[in-house]
Amino acid sequence: MTEKISFIGVGPGDPELLTIKALKKIQSAEVIFWTDSLIPEKILEFAREDAEKIRTSSLNLLEITAIMINRIRDGKRVIRLHDGDPCLFGAINEQIEILNKEKIEAEVIPGISAFQITASIHKAELTSPGVTQTIILSRAGGRTGMPEKESLKHLAKHKSSLCLYLSARHIKRVQNELLEFYPPDTNVIVGYRVSWDDGWTRLIKLQDMENFSNKKQLIRTAIYIVSPAIGNTKEFSNLYDPNYSHLFRKN
Repeated sequence: MTEKISFIGVGPGDPELLTIKALKKIQSAEVIFWTDSLIPEKILEFAREDAEKIRTSSLNLLEITAIMINRIRDGKRVIRLHDGDPCLFGAINEQIEILNKEKIEAEVIPGISAFQITASIHKAELTSPGVTQTIILSRAGGRTGMPEKESLKHLAKHKSSLCLYLSARHIKRVQNELLEFYPPDTNVIVGYRVSWDDGWTRLIKLQDMENFSNKKQLIRTAIYIVSPAIGNTKEFSNLYDPNYSHLFRKN
């Protein structure tokens, strides 16, 4: 039997946003690794009663992977839960690299990301024709650092929809750099623990990002969506325009 582990995106927190594939994996798993600081415990309500549930917030990479390898070698069905989508700031590369060296196969199951649920709550289309057709997912440089070509100043020049993760601690610098390119009254959606029981979102202006974040004492689990497309009701897609023809519809 192939030794295998599944890295599963469980979305931003709402169990009803799990994919069917993710749900089936959780229901059948015998060992579940989960980041308890980022994933609500109610996600685990779908798990078997006898499943071993291992919290990873206090463990380092080598400790986590050592236990993974041990359980997999014991013949257990093992899964690793990640908040949002594992491919976005999920730190899966280093885990998979260690497992590859042990000849353990890894699969990745995507999940809904925080920017998607945050935008949907506000019914905000982030790709508005004539305004922007580009979405940038990034973060402010902190201890992790950022390549110079991906600094906020470079990204903001595009004036596209900019979704910022892991940036609340640097909000003063973020606001100042964005104001060099976006108008002060640009709409910003701020989300905190979006879709958790205590989560919320707010629509504010770019010029108010710092004051609002400080007032709410935001330091983690927050996302900022800065976009000229939010609230734009002047530009519409041609896709359903009666005068616009395409492969499946002729004038």
